[in-house]
Amino acid sequence: MKPTTHKKTVQHVVSVSGGKDSTATLLLALARVPRENITAIFCDTGNEHEAVYAYLDYLELALDIKIQRLKADFSDNIARKRLFIANDKRTRREYERVPRVDAAGNVIYQKNNDGSIRMQAVVKNGVTDLQPVPRMRKVAGRKVRWTNKAKRRALAVLNPTGNPFLDLCLWKGRFPSRKAQFCTEELKRNLAVAFQLKLMDEGYKVVSWQGVRRDESLARRNAKRMETVGGGLYIFRPLVDWTAQQVFDYCATQKIQPNPLYLQGMGRVGCMPCINARKLEIREIATRFPEHIARIDEWERLVSLASKRGFSTFMHKGPADKVVTSDRCTFENARIDKVVHWSRTTHGGKKMDLLTNQSDVNGCSSSYGLCEQAA
Repeated sequence: MKPTTHKKTVQHVVSVSGGKDSTATLLLALARVPRENITAIFCDTGNEHEAVYAYLDYLELALDIKIQRLKADFSDNIARKRLFIANDKRTRREYERVPRVDAAGNVIYQKNNDGSIRMQAVVKNGVTDLQPVPRMRKVAGRKVRWTNKAKRRALAVLNPTGNPFLDLCLWKGRFPSRKAQFCTEELKRNLAVAFQLKLMDEGYKVVSWQGVRRDESLARRNAKRMETVGGGLYIFRPLVDWTAQQVFDYCATQKIQPNPLYLQGMGRVGCMPCINARKLEIREIATRFPEHIARIDEWERLVSLASKRGFSTFMHKGPADKVVTSDRCTFENARIDKVVHWSRTTHGGKKMDLLTNQSDVNGCSSSYGLCEQAA
């Protein structure tokens, strides 16, 4: 039976990412809701900059609140994938075939050189009979899945690493993309929803606080301030009408410093890098944090080995900013080192940007004008 001691208690769950919007959302929750009714959570993707973890520690000390760290585990998924690959047998391509028919729906039969219909002997119930041989056509086929070489290659690396992002990609055999952004669903949304459902099972009503602004993207332009999901779950987005500047200003009035990554050229701080990072952001990351580019390079090697086709890239874009296809040449152009090189060019990748090498790695760079405020 479900406990009833908290049946009428409302628990406010605030999703904290280490970014400006979630920080402002947490501050608003602390200002409006009794502290004992607030639960702050952080969904760790495993593709984070060290500054994000340090910033969470800073928020905990500054606000005297505990932020619960959640992390996805794909060990079972990888185990099932290993079993599937190991048991998959490479066979020749097999097709289903059906008789060809003419425009009137009549079966078309094979013919001999003299024009007569070809016949074949068919045994039924011990009786041999001659029947015409129809012309057949393919309607479906079974593709070869894993070659023996690909199986050995994948099974050698397909083991849990403890890093959620990498394990997710090893399991999927590919990196997420703009059209298949399963990282957000698997590493953040599913974790947060499961956490909230657990609270509901314990008898709480849950209000999910989300730092969403309508001016962030076209997909969020119609975001509602309040939604009733049902079953005792509600969604509250207090920042829907705010601008980025209002967010920074509000945090400043509460004497909370911004994440230092915003002072180092980052427009977002949720992943380092994000698969959707823009050209200038990739350039800043490569210049300031080359160790993270090296990490992605190693991840590309591992996920490529775990992929059925033998290659996969993190950024799904190349010098011409084209979507990656199954062509190996396109794959080579979309590797992280090639993307970094492209990020330092102008004129569509035709010329190197001479100002790139003159940038100050230790200098302040902010697309939100924070450097002027800090000065």
